[in-house]
Amino acid sequence: MNALQIAATGMSAQQTRVDVISNNLANMSTTGYNARRAEFADLFYQQAVRPGSIAASDGTMVPAGVQLGLGVRPTAVSIQPQQGTLVHSQGDLDIAIDGNGYLEVTLPSGGAAYTRDGGLKRSAEGQIVTSDGFPVAPGVTIPEEARSISINPAGEVYAYFNGRAEPEMLGQFTLAGFVNEKGLEAIGSNLFLETGASGAPTVGPPGAEGLGTLRQGYLEESSVDPVREVTELIKAQRGYELNAKVITAADQMLSATVQVR
Repeated sequence: MNALQIAATGMSAQQTRVDVISNNLANMSTTGYNARRAEFADLFYQQAVRPGSIAASDGTMVPAGVQLGLGVRPTAVSIQPQQGTLVHSQGDLDIAIDGNGYLEVTLPSGGAAYTRDGGLKRSAEGQIVTSDGFPVAPGVTIPEEARSISINPAGEVYAYFNGRAEPEMLGQFTLAGFVNEKGLEAIGSNLFLETGASGAPTVGPPGAEGLGTLRQGYLEESSVDPVREVTELIKAQRGYELNAKVITAADQMLSATVQVR
C-alpha cells in the first residue's frame, strides 16, 4: 500500500504552501514586496498496465491503462510581479518605481543587487544609500550645503542651494529590467541577484525601453492581498487535514489486514 507515502507527500506540499503564505502575510507592510506562490507537480507513476498495450487475451489495444500516481512535489516558489499601490510619504529621498524595473545597488563585495524598495537614505558622507547602507548606482552624493533636492521622473537628481537660483544636477538614477523577473534570486532585505534564469539586466534611464519612471515623495506598498492569502491558507489547511485522514484510513486498513486470521 502506497497510500501512507502518497499522503505524506501531500502533507509536506501543503506545509510548504502554508510556509509561503505565512511569509507573504508577514511582509504585508514591506515596501516593494511582491507575493510568492508555491507551485506543485505530480510525482512518477507506476505503470501497472501501459496505455496502448495489447491485451493478451484477445489482442485488443488497452485504451487507458492502469497508472498509479506516487504523490506530489514542489516545483517552484515563484514571485508574482505586480505593481503595488503608490502612497505619498513626503520624504525627499523616497522614490517609487511607477512601472517596470529595479534600482541597482552596490553590495560590499562590489557586486550588484536589485531592489524596488525606494525608501532611500543619506549616509554620513552624503551618498544616497538604501536602509542597509548600500550605495544606489550610479552613486549620487548630496553636498552638505544643499538645502533640498529634487528627483524628476527621468531619475535626474538636482540640488538647491541658498543664494543660487538655478539647481545643480548631481547625477541620474538608472533602472534595470529583466526578461524573466521570476528568475531573480531573493537574498533578503528587499534585494535580488541576477541569475542565469533571469537573464542579464537591461540598464537604462527611467522611462526608456519599457522601464518605469520615478516618483519622488512616494513609496510602493506590498502587493500582498490579505483576503486572497487567508483564503489560500484555509484551502491549504483543509488539504493538510484531508491528507492526514488518508494516513489514518490507510493505517486502519493495514491494522485490519494484520488482524485477519
